[in-house]
Amino acid sequence: MAQAREALGEITKNTDEARSAELEKRHDDIMAEFDKVEKLIEREQRIADAEARIAAAAEEERKKQRPTGSDTRQEGQAAGEKPEYREVFYKYLSRGASLDELTGEEREVLREGVRLDAEKRVQVSTQGTSTTAGGYTVPVELSNQIIKSMKAWGPMYDEDVCTVISTSTGVTIKIPTVDDTAVTAVQHTEGTAMTDDGGKDVTFGQKSLESYGYDTEWVKFSLELARDSIFNMESLLGSLLGERLGRIANLQLTTGDGTGDPNGIVTASTKGKDAAAAAAVTYDEIIDLVHSVDPAYRQSPKVRFMFNDLTLAALRKLKDGNGSYIWTHGDVQNGVPSSILGYRYSVNQAMDAIASGKKSILFGDFGKYFVRKVGSPMIGVKRESYWPDLGIAGLIYLDGELGDTAAVKHLLQP
Repeated sequence: MAQAREALGEITKNTDEARSAELEKRHDDIMAEFDKVEKLIEREQRIADAEARIAAAAEEERKKQRPTGSDTRQEGQAAGEKPEYREVFYKYLSRGASLDELTGEEREVLREGVRLDAEKRVQVSTQGTSTTAGGYTVPVELSNQIIKSMKAWGPMYDEDVCTVISTSTGVTIKIPTVDDTAVTAVQHTEGTAMTDDGGKDVTFGQKSLESYGYDTEWVKFSLELARDSIFNMESLLGSLLGERLGRIANLQLTTGDGTGDPNGIVTASTKGKDAAAAAAVTYDEIIDLVHSVDPAYRQSPKVRFMFNDLTLAALRKLKDGNGSYIWTHGDVQNGVPSSILGYRYSVNQAMDAIASGKKSILFGDFGKYFVRKVGSPMIGVKRESYWPDLGIAGLIYLDGELGDTAAVKHLLQP
């Protein structure tokens, strides 16, 4: 960080263009390396947390396996225990994804999902791979894997960013709205009647949340692959289908035009500030954008900036009047996020970069943006028409709408 600041600090009004470009490139290279280190720290932390959970589960399993008294039979090995999740999942796929083909006990196993204390270490198929020793995997429930991947792909599907309404049906939901922030009371004069002309009546509005469907298209794979690599295929398909659904969901919730699809947050936002340049932003413009949003919204726990990664790179280089950067690095270990002018931000790659005519930066209370999730992501399996191979696809239904257009505003490039 010190090296990055030093590189930009050398740029002054008298610095020639070639030297300025060289210093800016040095700064960008350092920050790119910084990002790699930061991501490495996060990965190391996740691995450490996972190892701790595995160790705790292993210790619990060892306790269960210890014989008591003269009874040498180990717990978990008694006759009549439930079938394994991986076996039931394979049977579910191979029987055309029909629950009718499963016993009541097997359906219960699917409903319960994967037991964390039931880690299985197996020798994997080596066909088509360069390894011979194999490894171990832990099966994951497919729908949970999809939801996780969708959240990772973009911030608009994350309940920590927006307000999420989950429904079991796709019936239209009407959301009443009201903006009374511009209306005030008046001074009362003793002995005079209060005005009764309707000029101070509250004006209500209404927004609708529909149910728009998006699918992944069919992914075809062989029966042999499903049979021999059930753990790998389940995890891989969960990630890929989740990314497909997350990509379209985040895009529509960001830039959807509201006609036959969600009213995206960029589309629904109102203008807060006009930028002076088509390909740049200034510190003063960021300040003006923040203060274009009413202070009442800036108190919200979900207030934040939103922009894409290239815009973030530009904002990292901005300084205030004292020469301090407006971007502040957070503390990953203590859960303190990075911020700009003290406000959190979300990187959304579905937004446009800084360019002429683009809404490059959003700021405001994203809790006023409602994301409707209709049920859970659905998984379909096609068997008969692909026999003996299989096909699998994902389907989601959702909508999005900004309930209060004064809550989120954008910076518009000329």
